[in-house]
Amino acid sequence: MSSTAATASSSLRRSVLVSLAGSAIEWYDFFVYASATALVFTKLFFPASDPFAGTLLAFSTFAVGFVVRPVGAALFGHFGDRVGRKPALVTAMLIMGGATTAVGLLPPYSAIGSAAPILLVVLRLVQGLALGGQWGGAVLLVTENAPERRRGFYGSFAQLGVPIALILSNVVFLVVSAALRDDAFLGWGWRIPFLLSIVLVGVALYAQSRVEEHAPDRSRHEGRAPLVELLRRYPRQILFAAGATMVGGTSYYLLAVYLVSYATGHLNQSRGTVLIGVLVSAVVCALVMSAFAAWSDVVGRRRVFLLGAGLLAVWAFPLFWLVESGSPVLVGLGLVVGQAFFAMTYGPSPALFAELFGERVRYTGISLGYQLGSVLGGAFAPIISTTLLAGTNWSGSIALYVIAVCAVSFVAVWFAPARAEGSGVVGHVLVASPGTDDAH
Repeated sequence: MSSTAATASSSLRRSVLVSLAGSAIEWYDFFVYASATALVFTKLFFPASDPFAGTLLAFSTFAVGFVVRPVGAALFGHFGDRVGRKPALVTAMLIMGGATTAVGLLPPYSAIGSAAPILLVVLRLVQGLALGGQWGGAVLLVTENAPERRRGFYGSFAQLGVPIALILSNVVFLVVSAALRDDAFLGWGWRIPFLLSIVLVGVALYAQSRVEEHAPDRSRHEGRAPLVELLRRYPRQILFAAGATMVGGTSYYLLAVYLVSYATGHLNQSRGTVLIGVLVSAVVCALVMSAFAAWSDVVGRRRVFLLGAGLLAVWAFPLFWLVESGSPVLVGLGLVVGQAFFAMTYGPSPALFAELFGERVRYTGISLGYQLGSVLGGAFAPIISTTLLAGTNWSGSIALYVIAVCAVSFVAVWFAPARAEGSGVVGHVLVASPGTDDAH
């Protein structure tokens, strides 16, 4: 191997490492909040509410983090397209680490009254702002530097942060809750997972000092602002990316967040049993995601994505039947299969989305499309699910909702263009590969 090739390979490995670690810890911060929402926040920050209203309010604070994510996408996207991918990513990681650590230091409602939920919402907004900018940077750090024929595979490492984060957050909560009595866990133990997020600051500093980025195209500093050019040239691509993201947001937050609350609160199942099921399913998701992404390099991103969306729709009703059985094995089976189908849509997404936009607006484009879809799909999934169950007392209404979202994403990916017009240029800029499905 030549020295140039060795240097490029080493640079790609560092980029993959930072993308994976940064994404995992950043999503860990986001999921720790989700786990605390289902297990802790209803009691500590909304104690005066009845159970249904308290759950709805707690999930509402969870949702506000999504609402601001498109703002973070536009802000960090502008920064990333004009200045560079790495500075935008590092800044997002630092903000997320600080906000999550602050949640771990927040006094409860009993100590400071209504200021507690207000501060909780503010910090959740900061989390959402940071996450809105992190995903695009992590994705482009690897996809723009990956070999053309393996872009799907390498791009999936940014996505692997999601199941790894879910594993980490659930392991931490399982260990802390098992080691402490309920009163100690509610008193101070729940803070430990949040305070551990300070590690993200170290990852950000490593990225700043060790990860190299290709010199930015000087033309990126000329002409219209990235957001303006994006809205003028790529409005359809934004809608396609947002629609495609909805299935992942809805299915994942149903599998990782809502079903924890549903099984422990509505079905009175053991908290530890449900969390273990979520943990095992996340491990399976992490194991198969890169394989599905690599498969998309061979057979096409669309085919793998569409297959996953279709299977998620088919699995919606069986998932609830298995969870409602009360059997730990069947609950775990429902979650494992659901996570595997989710991985089929999520793994190929970075390469699929990156190929929709030109380099000058790519950070802004993939971030905005992804985050808009996350708001529509992930933010309201727990709230809609809670409301549907309360109104119908039938879990099938939630399954029908999941099927409808799967249909939206299926249609979005089916009609999405294969790649951005004029994106096939040389260098590290993306070009169409055999896996981009130029035809349906």
